[in-house]
Amino acid sequence: MTDARRGTDRAAVDARLADIVREERGRLIAVLVGVLGDWDLAEELVGDAIVAALERWPADGIPANPAAWLTTTARRRALDRLRRDRRYRERIDEIGRAMETNGRAGGMGTDGDPLAADDRLRLIFTCCHPALHREAQVALTLRTVCGLSTLAVARAFLVAEATVAQRLVRAKRKIRDAGIPYRVPDRAELPARLGEVLAVLYLVFNEGYLASDGEVAERRELARDAEWLASLLVRLMPDEPEAAGLLALMRLHLARAAARFADDGSLVLLADQDRGRWDRDAIGAAVADVERALRMGRPGPYQLQAAIVACHAAAATYAQTDFAEIVALYDRLHALQPSPVVALNRAVALAEVAGPAQALAEVERLRDELDRYHLFHATRAELLRRLGRAEEARRADRLALARTANPAERRVLEERLARSSAAPAPE
Repeated sequence: MTDARRGTDRAAVDARLADIVREERGRLIAVLVGVLGDWDLAEELVGDAIVAALERWPADGIPANPAAWLTTTARRRALDRLRRDRRYRERIDEIGRAMETNGRAGGMGTDGDPLAADDRLRLIFTCCHPALHREAQVALTLRTVCGLSTLAVARAFLVAEATVAQRLVRAKRKIRDAGIPYRVPDRAELPARLGEVLAVLYLVFNEGYLASDGEVAERRELARDAEWLASLLVRLMPDEPEAAGLLALMRLHLARAAARFADDGSLVLLADQDRGRWDRDAIGAAVADVERALRMGRPGPYQLQAAIVACHAAAATYAQTDFAEIVALYDRLHALQPSPVVALNRAVALAEVAGPAQALAEVERLRDELDRYHLFHATRAELLRRLGRAEEARRADRLALARTANPAERRVLEERLARSSAAPAPE
């Protein structure tokens, strides 16, 4: 075999392994955490199985059932490791049974209980224990359950990577020292955990819908994973309108996903998308879900975000979008959830109602809070461009480009800069 062919085969194996790890890692860690009660050890054992796959698969080929292979290897590594530790000897049979069940079912339960349907949902509720600070809850779940890098979690939070690393260490220590149990919450406890769980699923979906780190523009399977877990949550808590609102929000976005990227992988902005590629049936069903949630009379941030996306999705063209309604919805959203990002998004809609000058004035007020956020600079650049302030727009686009690693977003910004450099100077 030539060196080129060997390199291609190894790249294919690595890519396939990455897909499998993304799917199975959270389930395996969830099973081991549940049995061992030791977060770091669970991650270490699953890591051992992944290393074994990296060593064996390039030589032996990808197994016919790679997920089962990974599960079996993790089980063997766990048992070998734990036989040497007297603290776990009496639990070896329990560990073996739990891992074997996970391997047969692929992490899926059969008893009809939504929490039994996927071990990751159990683990998310454990991460969202009220003894942990909210930032730690979300960071721990994104890192452990979903396998996001510490850097990707940091970008989701708009904070430094070192800050997230410290949160993760402290959260694991808190779980260990406080003896926080890995268990399904009682029904009475579920509402108190809901806000944190929704926040986790929302951030997981966002990371999948438009990746903040890595060489890919999106991680569609991660977004669909979040949608699946959200659907389990709705089954578990059918009378919670915010859970229904988040699920509808995810489904509205996914219904339009086919039009988001051009054939060359570049990002297609909403105004330029081919709306004929949107899944109108899925949009109609999700809009009905939003309306049903709002009729419960307890509007919340996820329902309002879903209503905003529904306004965009219902419009036959960008020009026909009801931006006045969208601004009004953002006003309600900001009243419930004051946030500089919400204010930035409101300004984008305001530009279509009141013009770019008024919108830019709103955006400028957000500089101190959003200077590290690439979309702040990209939005500012677009408004400046519409006002004829070309050089300021180019500077803002360069700042945006320096603050995003997403390849599709980078291409949009690079193309903007190339066009603006090639444009003749105004007389």
